Amino acid sequence: MWRWWRKRRGELEEAAFTYPLLLLLSIGLFNLALFGYAGLLASNAANYGARMGSVAQENPAALARQAAMQRIAVAPVGQYRVRVVAASERGGEVQVIVDFTVPNYFKGLASWFGVNMSDFHGQARATFRKEGW
Repeated sequence: MWRWWRKRRGELEEAAFTYPLLLLLSIGLFNLALFGYAGLLASNAANYGARMGSVAQENPAALARQAAMQRIAVAPVGQYRVRVVAASERGGEVQVIVDFTVPNYFKGLASWFGVNMSDFHGQARATFRKEGW
Protein backbone atom coordinates (compact mmCIF):
# COMPACT_ATOMS: atom_id res chain seq x y z
CA MET A 1 0.00 0.00 0.00
CA TRP A 2 2.77 2.45 0.91
CA ARG A 3 4.60 1.74 -2.31
CA TRP A 4 1.48 2.56 -4.32
CA TRP A 5 1.03 5.80 -2.35
CA ARG A 6 4.61 6.92 -3.02
CA LYS A 7 4.20 6.32 -6.75
CA ARG A 8 0.95 8.31 -6.90
CA ARG A 9 2.04 11.25 -4.73
CA GLY A 10 3.43 13.24 -7.66
CA GLU A 11 0.27 12.74 -9.68
CA LEU A 12 -1.90 13.94 -6.80
CA GLU A 13 0.23 17.08 -6.37
CA GLU A 14 -0.07 17.85 -10.07
CA ALA A 15 -3.82 17.36 -9.95
CA ALA A 16 -4.15 19.59 -6.88
CA PHE A 17 -2.42 22.38 -8.80
CA THR A 18 -3.98 21.81 -12.21
CA TYR A 19 -7.67 21.27 -11.41
CA PRO A 20 -8.29 24.69 -9.81
CA LEU A 21 -6.62 26.37 -12.79
CA LEU A 22 -8.80 24.40 -15.20
CA LEU A 23 -11.87 25.37 -13.20
CA LEU A 24 -10.96 29.09 -13.36
CA LEU A 25 -10.30 28.83 -17.07
CA SER A 26 -13.65 27.12 -17.61
CA ILE A 27 -15.52 29.81 -15.67
CA GLY A 28 -13.73 32.50 -17.68
CA LEU A 29 -14.66 30.88 -20.98
CA PHE A 30 -18.25 30.52 -19.78
CA ASN A 31 -18.32 34.25 -18.90
CA LEU A 32 -17.06 35.21 -22.36
CA ALA A 33 -19.51 32.86 -24.06
CA LEU A 34 -22.42 34.43 -22.17
CA PHE A 35 -21.23 37.91 -23.14
CA GLY A 36 -20.95 36.91 -26.80
CA TYR A 37 -24.38 35.28 -26.78
CA ALA A 38 -25.99 38.33 -25.17
CA GLY A 39 -24.28 40.56 -27.73
CA LEU A 40 -25.64 38.41 -30.55
CA LEU A 41 -29.16 38.57 -29.10
CA ALA A 42 -28.92 42.35 -28.72
CA SER A 43 -27.62 42.78 -32.26
CA ASN A 44 -30.41 40.65 -33.72
CA ALA A 45 -33.01 42.57 -31.71
CA ALA A 46 -31.61 45.91 -32.87
CA ASN A 47 -31.60 44.81 -36.52
CA TYR A 48 -35.13 43.44 -36.34
CA GLY A 49 -36.46 46.52 -34.56
CA ALA A 50 -34.82 48.94 -36.99
CA ARG A 51 -36.11 46.97 -39.97
CA MET A 52 -39.67 46.91 -38.62
CA GLY A 53 -39.51 50.62 -37.84
CA SER A 54 -38.21 51.44 -41.31
CA VAL A 55 -41.25 49.89 -43.02
CA ALA A 56 -43.85 51.26 -40.59
CA GLN A 57 -46.22 53.80 -42.07
CA GLU A 58 -47.29 55.25 -38.71
CA ASN A 59 -45.28 55.76 -35.51
CA PRO A 60 -42.04 54.01 -36.53
CA ALA A 61 -40.36 54.58 -33.15
CA ALA A 62 -43.04 52.69 -31.21
CA LEU A 63 -43.11 49.83 -33.68
CA ALA A 64 -39.30 49.55 -33.69
CA ARG A 65 -39.17 49.49 -29.88
CA GLN A 66 -41.96 46.92 -29.67
CA ALA A 67 -40.28 44.66 -32.25
CA ALA A 68 -36.90 44.84 -30.49
CA MET A 69 -38.45 44.18 -27.09
CA GLN A 70 -40.31 41.20 -28.54
CA ARG A 71 -37.02 39.67 -29.72
CA ILE A 72 -35.21 40.07 -26.39
CA ALA A 73 -38.19 39.04 -24.24
CA VAL A 74 -37.12 35.42 -24.59
CA ALA A 75 -33.43 36.09 -23.88
CA PRO A 76 -32.25 33.62 -21.21
CA VAL A 77 -29.34 35.72 -19.96
CA GLY A 78 -28.68 39.38 -19.24
CA GLN A 79 -30.65 42.57 -18.86
CA TYR A 80 -31.55 44.69 -21.88
CA ARG A 81 -32.66 48.26 -22.49
CA VAL A 82 -33.94 49.48 -25.87
CA ARG A 83 -33.70 53.06 -27.15
CA VAL A 84 -35.07 54.24 -30.49
CA VAL A 85 -34.37 57.38 -32.51
CA ALA A 86 -36.64 57.58 -35.53
CA ALA A 87 -37.58 60.14 -38.13
CA SER A 88 -41.15 59.98 -39.43
CA GLU A 89 -40.47 61.44 -42.91
CA ARG A 90 -39.49 59.38 -45.94
CA GLY A 91 -35.79 58.71 -46.23
CA GLY A 92 -35.16 59.48 -42.54
CA GLU A 93 -33.25 57.06 -40.35
CA VAL A 94 -34.58 54.65 -37.78
CA GLN A 95 -31.90 53.80 -35.24
CA VAL A 96 -32.37 51.18 -32.53
CA ILE A 97 -29.83 50.96 -29.69
CA VAL A 98 -29.88 47.97 -27.35
CA ASP A 99 -27.78 48.24 -24.18
CA PHE A 100 -27.15 44.99 -22.35
CA THR A 101 -25.58 43.79 -19.11
CA VAL A 102 -24.35 40.27 -18.44
CA PRO A 103 -23.42 38.96 -14.97
CA ASN A 104 -19.73 38.44 -14.25
CA TYR A 105 -19.19 35.26 -12.28
CA PHE A 106 -15.62 36.24 -11.39
CA LYS A 107 -16.86 39.24 -9.40
CA GLY A 108 -17.16 37.37 -6.10
CA LEU A 109 -13.85 35.60 -6.53
CA ALA A 110 -12.00 38.79 -7.47
CA SER A 111 -13.18 40.58 -4.31
CA TRP A 112 -11.12 38.11 -2.26
CA PHE A 113 -7.99 39.52 -3.89
CA GLY A 114 -8.98 43.18 -3.58
CA VAL A 115 -9.88 43.57 -7.25
CA ASN A 116 -13.07 45.48 -7.98
CA MET A 117 -14.88 43.95 -10.97
CA SER A 118 -18.31 44.75 -12.34
CA ASP A 119 -20.72 43.07 -14.72
CA PHE A 120 -20.07 43.08 -18.46
CA HIS A 121 -21.76 45.87 -20.42
CA GLY A 122 -22.26 46.17 -24.16
CA GLN A 123 -24.22 47.94 -26.83
CA ALA A 124 -25.70 46.91 -30.16
CA ARG A 125 -26.82 49.47 -32.71
CA ALA A 126 -28.69 49.18 -36.00
CA THR A 127 -29.73 51.88 -38.45
CA PHE A 128 -32.12 51.55 -41.37
CA ARG A 129 -33.36 54.20 -43.78
CA LYS A 130 -37.11 54.75 -43.62
CA GLU A 131 -38.94 53.54 -46.67
CA GLY A 132 -41.66 55.76 -48.04
CA TRP A 133 -44.94 55.35 -49.81
